[in-house]
Order: sequence, then structure tokens, then C-alpha cells
Amino acid sequence: MNYCSNPLQYHRRATREVNVGNVGIGNNNPIRVQSMITCDTMDTEASIQQTVELAEAGCEIVRITAPTVKDARNLEHIVKGLRERGCDVPIVADIHFKPEAAMEAAKWVEKVRINPGNYADSKKFAIREYTDEQYADELSRIRERFSPLVELCKRRGTAMRIGTNHGSLSDRILNRYGDTPLGMVESALEFARIARDLDYHEFVFSMKASNPKVMIAAYRLLVARLNELGPGWEYPLHLGVTEAGEGEDARIKSAIGIGSLLGDGIGDTIRVSLTEDSPHEIPVANALIQNISRTSNAERPTPNVQLSFDPFSYQRRATEKIELNGVKLGGGELIRVVVRRANFDKIAHKVDRMGDYKPEIVYEDADIREVDPRDDIALARINQSSTPEFVSVRDDVQLSVIAAFRLLAAKLQARHPILLKDVLSCRASVSDAKQNNGVSQKRPTDFLNTLLTASTTIGSLLCDGIGDAILVQGEEAPGQALRLSYNILQAAGSRIFKTDYVACPSCGRTLFNLQTTTAKIKAATSHLKGVKIAIMGCIVNGPGEMADADFGYVGGAPGKVNLYVGKTAVKFNIPEGEAVDRLKDLIREHGKWMEPAQQTVALEPAL
Repeated sequence: MNYCSNPLQYHRRATREVNVGNVGIGNNNPIRVQSMITCDTMDTEASIQQTVELAEAGCEIVRITAPTVKDARNLEHIVKGLRERGCDVPIVADIHFKPEAAMEAAKWVEKVRINPGNYADSKKFAIREYTDEQYADELSRIRERFSPLVELCKRRGTAMRIGTNHGSLSDRILNRYGDTPLGMVESALEFARIARDLDYHEFVFSMKASNPKVMIAAYRLLVARLNELGPGWEYPLHLGVTEAGEGEDARIKSAIGIGSLLGDGIGDTIRVSLTEDSPHEIPVANALIQNISRTSNAERPTPNVQLSFDPFSYQRRATEKIELNGVKLGGGELIRVVVRRANFDKIAHKVDRMGDYKPEIVYEDADIREVDPRDDIALARINQSSTPEFVSVRDDVQLSVIAAFRLLAAKLQARHPILLKDVLSCRASVSDAKQNNGVSQKRPTDFLNTLLTASTTIGSLLCDGIGDAILVQGEEAPGQALRLSYNILQAAGSRIFKTDYVACPSCGRTLFNLQTTTAKIKAATSHLKGVKIAIMGCIVNGPGEMADADFGYVGGAPGKVNLYVGKTAVKFNIPEGEAVDRLKDLIREHGKWMEPAQQTVALEPAL
């Protein structure tokens, strides 16, 4: 199965066009930026104001939740108010659980988002075996529930997103396909086949997950399946990492998931989901799009090769273990963090106090074999070596970073460990390019772009299973580069060194203030290395997205919180004012609590 024409050369996937009001998605249209308002849908004025603010920030499509028929009916007033104020941004109704709400919303908006996992199913986490006949009966029931919406959208010219979420797959799908990317794809295709049978084609797909590895694999598998299905199945894709969280970690996680797919030419519209005010999402999304156009190698022909990894199933590249100055890498060891000598010297006096953020290998001391991955003679010499070598791509290679390292991994024998780089140029040589009376003049850098570039390139390759050590050389501040290195490893699920949080963005379904609540939970638990905590404003994706979390904090009712262990609710209707302390008690009960240790040396402030 092929998910892109050439994984070593950028080429945007060709799709049909889907029109959402006055905005075209797919085909020759630019990649569109979306977001979602956070207020109560019944607050008409606030909904209008937040939508206008998003449109003014550059958001091209705005989504509004419609959890009930009453909310869906109020979309009429919201849309009318927007148009009266001269705001023509298309509106998308976000639907979960209520087909009746979808039918009402489709009368007023330009697009309806439905989730196949809960549109016609009541999730019970039931375990049962479905015979083929029983499964067919379930599909007939879904067709009966879904067809009226399709017919209505077809009559009105309303677009649709068939948006699968990893955290809300139906029991039917989970029992047949498991909690897998394949299950996500099949869930969406069931609904797409119904739409196509009714000659309705104005829809896009999405395959969202909070785990970038799962999200990347699901989108790749979906594209491969659409390619297999043949002409007429070239539907556009909406990209997003759901429940990414806030701050630097959320931007890194989003860049790994969204950026890597955009780099492969996959994606026609994106949303960066932050647990922050929605307008903050727009510059990140725009920067990701601009970053792909800047770093892709569309103008540099690169031969296609047999990939060294399975793009649909993560497995770390198998290498032999080597040791460098007492540090082991490769062969299942931790993925190591490398720094240049110049940066190490700047922080050498405090390395012993840097805790988990310390540099582990100095580049100039590691005897690294730098090669151009197109140089078959140089690679043959390395492959003939009787002992494994530590190998990386030369800084002067004129290829995109992802293409260069994929090519290297394809040609290099698997026994040799690989050092990944974020950019193929040493910051020192770049920043010294301008001279003023013999004094080096460093170019100002935009840390957001540095972060997104490093996260996209290194994170994408880590999710491909490539890499035994990483070097961030696009950021010259040594502490900031180290923090970025470790945060990329954490976001990619490659190395856990701090508490991991899964936090959804706010929306009209949210039952508590996500930003302040997330801040309180982080203040109480950020010292719990390796513990994963999910913070969910409502039940829509809660249990499913918490499948690989240790503990969950979920809005159950206004002012009330339910606490989870994994995806099982264990404490119910806790008053919000007590919930953080009760969460700490729950962590203690399960033996994962420890008291905060003395702070180590602080690094540069986060984004």
C-alpha cells in the first residue's frame, strides 16, 4: 500500500474540491486553517464575538459545538448575527451523540462535523463477538440513522466532515478491529460508503488522536486505502492532534503530527488544538503551513527507495548497541541528546545540577561518521565496517532533513545507530555570516519557527522509528535547545522524563475552565516523572483518549468532576473545588505519588 507518491520528495496529494460556504478545501486551494470557539453555544453574542475574533486572526473556518437540538437551533441566530456584521467565515456545527442536533444544525451552517464513533452508537465499552450477520445488521441501523442527514446536506449544499477520533471508536469497531489506526479508518469508511451510495460527495475525512504515532499511522493508512479504492475516492483531509494541551509541549506535539503529514503532502485543512484562547492556535497553524513550503524539497529531484520502516505500524529501527564515553546508545537504549562542543562549554559549570535536561554526548567527541546519503561509495565503506558506526547526515547536503534521513536509513545497514538533526546547517556557521568590524552579528531567530521545524523533522523521523540520538542545532541558546530536545522526545513518546498531560481544548461542551484547571493540576503533579494525566472538559472523548493515561480528570456535570484510572471511572461527582486534592489522593492510592524534590537548575523560559 502506498500513502504518498514519493516519501523522499514533497508532492501534495491530489484531491477533489469540497466547498464550505465560500471556502474551497482540497484540489488547488491553499491549506486552510480552522479553529473552534470556546463559549456556550446558547450565548449568542459571545459566540458571534469569538467567531469574529478568530476570523480577524486569520481563521478561515470556525467550528461551534451543538450538543443538543436547542444549541443547534441557536446556530441560526449566530450565523445571522455574523452575516449582519459582515463576517462571512463559514461555520461548522460540531455534533456528538445527537443525530437530531445534526439535522437541525444542517439547516443553518455551511458544514456539519459528525463523529462515526458516537453519531449512532451509545458507547458502553462492551466486549462481544459480532457474527457477520450481526455486523451487517449494525451497519443497516447506522445507514437508517445517517441517511437523513446525508440527504439533507445534499439538498442544501452543506458540506460534512466524517471525523473519527481515536478516543471515541464505537464498541462495534473496537470489538472487530481493536483500538487501532485500522479501526479508525474502517469507522470512517463505513459512513463514507453510505454517503457515496446516496451520491453525496461534499465531505472530508479526519483521523484525530492525542498520540502522534497513532494519528500519523491512521492518516497514512486512510490515504493508502483511498488510493486502493481508486478514482472518485480522492476526498480532502482535515488534520489535527486532539487534546494536544498547552504551551510549548502542545506546539511540539502538534508539529510532530500535523507537520510530518504535511511534509508528505497529506492534508488540506488543519487545526492546532490548544488548551488556550482559540486565537493563539492560528499563528501556530500558519507557521506549520509556511514551514512545509519553506523546508520541502519540491525542486530537488530525489530517487524513490524502499523505506526502511513500515509507515502504518511503529517499530523502532533495530541497531546494535555502542558506547561513547560511558554513554550507551542504540540497541534499545534510551534515545540520547547530543550537543555541540561550543554549547556544552557554555553550560559545563552547571551540568551536574541540570537533572533530566543534561546533555549526554558531545558531538565532537563522538566520532560521528557524516555522509551524504546519496553517496553509495561512502555508505558502502560504513556498511563494510566490522563494528557498528555512529552515523549522521552531513550538514551541507542539499536535501530536506526528513528525506535525507529516510534515505540514509534505507541505505545504511540497520546495525548502525543514527544521529538525527533538526536542520542541516550548524547555527554557528549561519549566525556568523554577517560581520561588523570583525564582530559576529547573530541573526535574530523566531523561536516558534525553530520549535516547529525541529519538532516536525526530528519528531517525524522518531515516529518513523528512525534515530538513536538527536541534535537540535537550529537553536543557539544551549539551555533552550536542550529543553526542546527532551520535549520532542517526550511528545513523540520516545523518552519519558516528566509528567505527561493530555488536555483537550475548550469548547461549548466544557464543564469547567480548562486553562485554570490544567494550571492547577500541573502545579500539583508536574514532578511526577512518567505519570500520564488526562484533563478532559467533558465525556465526548474522555475515556477513549485516556486509554493510555494513568489517571483522568473529566467534567461530569456543571461543577462536578469524575476521576478515572485508565479509561475506568472510579470517583464520581466530586465538587470541583476538591477535585485536584482527590486526584492526588487517587495517585497515592495507586502507588505513583512522590513528594516534590528540590528544584534543579532552571533552563530558559518556555514559549
